[in-house]
Amino acid sequence: IKGASTEGGGTVMLDEGLQRQKGGMADLASFASSSTLHGLARVLGTSGRMGFRQTLWGLALLVSLGLFLYQATWSTATYLERPHLAAMREETRRELTFPAITLCNVNRFRFSALTDADIYHLANLTGLPPKSRKGHRPSELQYPPPDMLDIFQRTGHQLEDMLKSCNFSGQNCSSEDFSVVYTRFGKCYTFNGNKTSPKRVRQGGTGNGLELMLDIQQDEYLPIWRETNETTLEAGIRVQIHSQNEPPYIHQLGFGVSPGFQTFVSCQEQRLTYLPQPWGNCRASSEPVIPGYDTYSVSACRLHCESTQVQRECNCRMVHMPGDADICSPSNIKCVDKALALLQKSTGDSCPCETPCNLTRYGKELSMVKIPSRGSARYLSRKYQKSEEYIRDNFLILDIFFEALNYETIEQKKAYDIAGLLGDIGGQMGLFIGASILTILEILDYIYEVVKYKIKKLLKPKKSQKQQNQRNLIQEQIQRTKNLREQNLQTQLSDGTIATVRFEEVKVKVSQRNREIFCGL
Repeated sequence: IKGASTEGGGTVMLDEGLQRQKGGMADLASFASSSTLHGLARVLGTSGRMGFRQTLWGLALLVSLGLFLYQATWSTATYLERPHLAAMREETRRELTFPAITLCNVNRFRFSALTDADIYHLANLTGLPPKSRKGHRPSELQYPPPDMLDIFQRTGHQLEDMLKSCNFSGQNCSSEDFSVVYTRFGKCYTFNGNKTSPKRVRQGGTGNGLELMLDIQQDEYLPIWRETNETTLEAGIRVQIHSQNEPPYIHQLGFGVSPGFQTFVSCQEQRLTYLPQPWGNCRASSEPVIPGYDTYSVSACRLHCESTQVQRECNCRMVHMPGDADICSPSNIKCVDKALALLQKSTGDSCPCETPCNLTRYGKELSMVKIPSRGSARYLSRKYQKSEEYIRDNFLILDIFFEALNYETIEQKKAYDIAGLLGDIGGQMGLFIGASILTILEILDYIYEVVKYKIKKLLKPKKSQKQQNQRNLIQEQIQRTKNLREQNLQTQLSDGTIATVRFEEVKVKVSQRNREIFCGL
């Protein structure tokens, strides 16, 4: 420190105090020289002065900082978009759970099973004209109120009449292996619908699944007098392959099987895993299930929505819908159709059905061959006591099997998660500005110290003013000492004598005086 070597301890302490008072650029330069942020020391140096080289380094630092902020912003925006990707793989097992198979005859009511009362009540549903009796018009006849559940149960196609042969994995089966379920097609049947003990297969390929021969009984189909919303023009059965935890939604998710053909359905199990919010829109298994169902599924949600809408508009529900409300009578069919049409027009806004986060579905490939052959037609005619023409128009064979004992997993994964974001930002910090988390902590610590000093200065203005006055007094005392020393030297030079002892005494006294003043501060 300049001027401190000859002025004693008091002068050294004064210069240190003045150095602390400089603050500003000197403190910033001191911080920059010890900071781990690359380039900052080159900009400010140790003096805090800005020269040509420091200006170039400053521009380089600003450009690097701008590039880092741009890349960090882009990475953050990408993360906030929540991108995801699908990972697919195949797993092989020794055995697989066979899916549930639901089948329905597209004709809901057997014509021969309808009574006069049934035809009268179902006129709006079937389009059939009510029968009249001698001396009475149909409107004058008194029929008991209809029981739709009884009508579907009694007049629907009976599986024991339709099923001609049944085989599962080389073993015979019968109608007793099926359970009754009601859908929009009326009375239907589900094979392997037991959730607790489903059937399993240990081989893939034809003959190792479910093989059925069915008679669709076209002679029992209702004649069409006029078209209604429930009128069907086709003949055959509808089939849906689904999980045991999922109710059939066969009128939308089923596929048709025609008579006169053997239909081969090769299946592959697919296990899908979706991401929940905010990465996806699936419904977590931890959320409450839909009333009336053990597990959540899209089909269960749709049926619940339809039931809720129909109950709200018509104060009843259809046979296949869940709930405790009364079953709608045929007179309510127009109200039901209107309610379902309103629900369909709402595009899912009134009752959104999210995809479950864990879903099992079955991909399928269909192929067909014509039956019966010329050689087998006569044999089947004798065996079932039906004409060859009847067999061609009514018989079908359905063969459902696994292509192989493997399943496909399709899993949604986060394409860019928080770990990737932090890794990218950390790499960009190191590449552009050579910084790290500790560098940020250094800057924050420096800012904290500066702010703390400013706050203290604002909160104690009187004390600061008092200290400044004391420093001014010290400077005046030092200046007087210097003037006195110069006068003594001039006197000694003019007299030709050096009063060494007296000069040393004065010097010691001045130094002691300066120490006392600083100690008082």
